[in-house]
Amino acid sequence: MPEVTIVQLTDTHIRPAGEQRLHGVVDTYANLTHVLQQLRASHRSIDAIVLSGDLADNGAPEAYRRLRDAVEPVAEELGARLIYVMGNHDERVAFGTELLRSDAALSDPDVTHDQVVDVAGLRIIALDSTIEHQHDGVLRPAQLDWLADQLRVPAPRGSLLALHHPPIPSPLPATEYLRLRTPEQLAEVLRGSDVRMVICGHNHLTATAALAGIPVWIGPAVAYRLDPLAPVGRQRGFAGFGFSRIDLLGDSLVATAVEATPAGTVYDRPEQDVLDQLAALAAEAR
Repeated sequence: MPEVTIVQLTDTHIRPAGEQRLHGVVDTYANLTHVLQQLRASHRSIDAIVLSGDLADNGAPEAYRRLRDAVEPVAEELGARLIYVMGNHDERVAFGTELLRSDAALSDPDVTHDQVVDVAGLRIIALDSTIEHQHDGVLRPAQLDWLADQLRVPAPRGSLLALHHPPIPSPLPATEYLRLRTPEQLAEVLRGSDVRMVICGHNHLTATAALAGIPVWIGPAVAYRLDPLAPVGRQRGFAGFGFSRIDLLGDSLVATAVEATPAGTVYDRPEQDVLDQLAALAAEAR
C-alpha cells in the first residue's frame, strides 16, 4: 500500500459563473466538479491535492472563489491538504488573497507565492515560476537560493517539487517556446538533493523526462488536451481531461495519469478476483 498519496490537478482554467466557456467549447467548472466527484467516489486515502497552476483562466477573483468553494469541501471530506501553485493565467494578488489568504502581494507586487508543506513526512515544495503578462516561466535567483536552503536538510520521506512551467524540452514548437527558462539553474540546485520527483502542468498533455537525473512529470490538464501528434503545421486542442495520482512506494514516487473523460466501462470486477486470477496464472507458469 502507498505510504503517501498525492493527487495533482493542473490547468483547471476556471472562469466566473456566467462567462463564456473556454474557447467557446469547454465547461471547465463541470470538468473540475466531475474530477472531484471521482476522487470522492474512489474512497481512497488522499493525503494532499496539489493544484499546479492556471487555476483561473483570467485571474478573476470570482473564479478563484468558485474554485475554492468546489475544492475545499472535498479536500476537507477526504482529509487532504490543499496546495495551490501559481500559473501564467493566474493573477498574483487575487491568487494570494483568495486562495492563500495572504495579503503579501498587495504590498509587494513582485512577491512570489512559494511554499513548503510537510505531508506525512514528504516535503512538498511549491515554486511560483510565473512572469507577469508572459506565458513562459522563470525562477529568480532569490527563489533558487531559497530552494537550496530548504533542501539543505533532507526530509524524512524526501521531497516533491511542484511548479507550473516544465523544466524539460518539448517536441512541440509551442510548448517548447513556453517552458521554464534556464532549467539548468534549477538542475544545479536539485542535483544531489532529496527531491524524488518534479511535477508541473502548463502543456495540456501528459509527458515525462528527467532533470539532473530526477523524474519530471507533466500532468494531464483538467480543462482540455493538446494533440501531441497533430498534422504538421497545426496545433490542435481536443476534448478530454484527466489528473494525476502520485504515490510514495518505498523509495519511489510513482506518477499515474488518471482518465476523467466520461467513457464506457470495459469491465468492473472486484480487485481481489483479479489478484487471485493473476496469482493462479503465475502459479501455473512455475
